[in-house]
Amino acid sequence: MGRKTYEELDFTDDFLFCKIMMNNEDLCIELVEMITGRKVRSILHPQDQKAIRLTKDGKGIRLDVYFEDADNVVYDIEMQAEKKKDLPKRTRYYQGMIDLNILSKGGKYKDLKESYVNFICTFDEFGKGRHVYSFENLCKEDPAIRLDDGAHKIILCAKGTMDDCSEKMMDFLAYIAGEETQGDLSDRLREEVKRSKSEEQWRVEYMLYLDRLKEEYDEGFEAGEAKGEAERKKLSDENKTLTDEVIKLKAELEKYKSKAVQG
Repeated sequence: MGRKTYEELDFTDDFLFCKIMMNNEDLCIELVEMITGRKVRSILHPQDQKAIRLTKDGKGIRLDVYFEDADNVVYDIEMQAEKKKDLPKRTRYYQGMIDLNILSKGGKYKDLKESYVNFICTFDEFGKGRHVYSFENLCKEDPAIRLDDGAHKIILCAKGTMDDCSEKMMDFLAYIAGEETQGDLSDRLREEVKRSKSEEQWRVEYMLYLDRLKEEYDEGFEAGEAKGEAERKKLSDENKTLTDEVIKLKAELEKYKSKAVQG
């Protein structure tokens, strides 16, 4: 697996994105306020690369940036640098896992917190030219009726072409897209990326992060190999059984033909 060196990382790489966001509260709050339009008084319980796995053997998720604010609202921010087919389903899965994580601690339905699942994409997920796509549950028969379940999903697309957001957002998304920018926010992000290269502790953590990814990849590959071998054995056994049945049927057919001739 080809991986970037620490010096090659930029803001769109998960590791550096998480580190910068979770170690600069003012910048993180500013970015979240710009995306959601909410006023965030302070960040509580910040966690970068938060892992949620509700059962020992169940499929889990690792959230890029996860935190609650002083108003008990939950935020998940994901950096998406590669286009994949399942992004809409992933937003649904992440939302569900966040809710189940809250309920798993003994909470009740009424304890489910308002939440924002945000994806920052370097591409236009829907190909409609928008920079911002915001989703919440509405009534199909009467869109003026909101389900009001507290679940919000926002997808930012750096490759949008419309004039549909603020100048500040345009500057941010242009920076994400790798374009030349001169805005205040993009300048500060660029400076944070530059400063991060002198963080020796982050460099060590990145090496450990790569080791962990390699271990997970190797484990997944080995599990896949074992499953494949089991499937091959199963097919081999099934083929052998089928072959035995065919041989048996042929033998029965020959007996039938022999009796018919004799008769």
